[in-house]
Parts: sequence; structure tokens; C-alpha cells
Amino acid sequence: MPTPLCDLLGIEHPIVQAPVGAAAVPRLAAAVSNAGALGMLALSWSGDAAAVVHAARELTSAPVAGNFVLEWDQHARLDAALAAGLRIVSTTWGDPAAYVGRAHDAGALAMHTVSTAEEARRAAACGVDVVVAQGWEAGGHVGGRIATLPLVPAVVDAVSPLPVIAAGGIGDARGVAAVLALGAGAAWVGTRFLLAEEAPVHERYRARLLAADETEALWFADLFDVGWPNAPHRALRNATTEAWEAAGRPPPGARPGEGEEVAVAPTGRAVVRYSSGTALEGTTGDVDALSLWAGQSVALADRVQPAAEIVRELASRL
Repeated sequence: MPTPLCDLLGIEHPIVQAPVGAAAVPRLAAAVSNAGALGMLALSWSGDAAAVVHAARELTSAPVAGNFVLEWDQHARLDAALAAGLRIVSTTWGDPAAYVGRAHDAGALAMHTVSTAEEARRAAACGVDVVVAQGWEAGGHVGGRIATLPLVPAVVDAVSPLPVIAAGGIGDARGVAAVLALGAGAAWVGTRFLLAEEAPVHERYRARLLAADETEALWFADLFDVGWPNAPHRALRNATTEAWEAAGRPPPGARPGEGEEVAVAPTGRAVVRYSSGTALEGTTGDVDALSLWAGQSVALADRVQPAAEIVRELASRL
């Protein structure tokens, strides 16, 4: 069941793959887009955003989005991505005002993630084409403390007729149907796509996701060092989180095991306890101790599947 937002984005199904960190690679985004949904690249920390966009374009002719965290200046990356053909720009965690015009000048759509109705109104005033309403059930970086169910209709009412995408806690076809009933034009899904065959996720991370129930995706104000202050996040309970909780939840600088090397990334970079990063294929060491990002929908992510199959299942009740 296409929605008006599907027509705007050029997709068949009202499903958007979230920018799931380093797992949001061209092969995943292209597979989602080829299945009729909107795949997304995580470009915030890319050393060559143009190359990433080109790699995705070689795998699909369907629309693909690119996400930018605005805690840092992203103008150079955005310009490179737009020059490479990116035509759907997603921003989060900052003020989109300085980026919307650049996207529009290149013929691209701009969408921005918010966590309150007031943030949504500000984003609309900046000229964004789409608002993403993220509830606090979401995994990874979580901007607010309002749940998806009350947030989505509040945002829809605040910015109507601007289209809204619902994010946070959506992991199956029931969740997709529910947020469309709330007035959203599409559902933004992250955790479920970490189990896509095309996502380069470490097998131990996959095993933890498969085994987790809805109580194990915990919200933290500042546990993992994500790279900027006041950046809450949600990840799976593990030995690192349990040791921190047993120590009384001390602040950075006093956390147990802080600075201890626990793993080695595929690039050869040492990964220390409490550092932020996605456990990818090729990581060695104590993968269980890393920041295992997941949303509260993790209990619904119960098997590894091709991305196209995930898209079909998410859209099956529409």
C-alpha cells in the first residue's frame, strides 16, 4: 500500500532502513532499495562520501538516502554526496537550517529527525520536506525521552500536511501498520535490518540480537563514548554495562575497566571498553563487551534473512 510519502520518495513500500552505523553500507542500502523500500547510507563519518554514494548507485537505480549527524560540520560531505548523485538527505542531532538549501539546490529532498513536536515545528520552519519522529524505543543514538506511540501523532499534528516518518520500536508488520494508523507516511526500521544478510555484522553480535528479549535493550545517558556530549543511546546489556551498573553507574573517568583494550576492529584499530562502534565482520577479541546497539524491537528480530525478505515481511499487512 503506497502512501503519498512513497510517491514523494519514489519507493513502493512505506519502509525506510535506518542508518545503522557502520552496518549501513552500500550493499545493504541497495538491497533494501531494490526491494522497493528506501535504503540508507550512514555518511556522517565517511572519509569519502562520494565513493560510498557511487558504490550504492552501482548496485541500484532505485532511490537511496544518506544520513548526516549534525554534531559536526557536514557541509563538505554533503556537497560531495550531492555531487555524486545523492537525492535524499537525512539529517539528525542538530539544526538542519544550513543544509536544507544546499540539498534543495541540488534537487534533493531533505528530511530531519526530531524527538518532540516543538523540534518538528522548527524543522518544518527550516523548509525540510519530511520529518522523522523518533521515539525513545529506538536503538543507537536516541535524542528524546518520548515513546513512539504518543510522539508520532503529536508530530503529525504539529507539521501537517508535511509528511512524517515514524521511528523507534518498529520491528514487524504490525508495527508498520500501527504507525501508519497514527498518521505516519512510512516506518523507519533499524534493529531488524542488522540481521539482514547484507549487513556486515559480526556473527557474535547477530547471536546476541537473536537471543535478546525486549528487556535487554537498555537506555544510557552517557555510558558509551559516542563522540559528542549529551548523546543518549540504547544498546544491549552485556558485561560492560553490568560492571558499570554494579559500580554505581559512575561518570566517564571513573568507569570500571575504562581504557582497557577489549577488541580489534577490522581496520586494525584497538577498541577500548566504553568506546562507540558497531561490531562488524572481522572484529576480533571480546565482541560481547562492545557497544551492541539495539532498539526495544530487538525481540522481534528473530532470524537472519535477505534484506528483500525483511522488506516484504514488514509490508505484509498493508
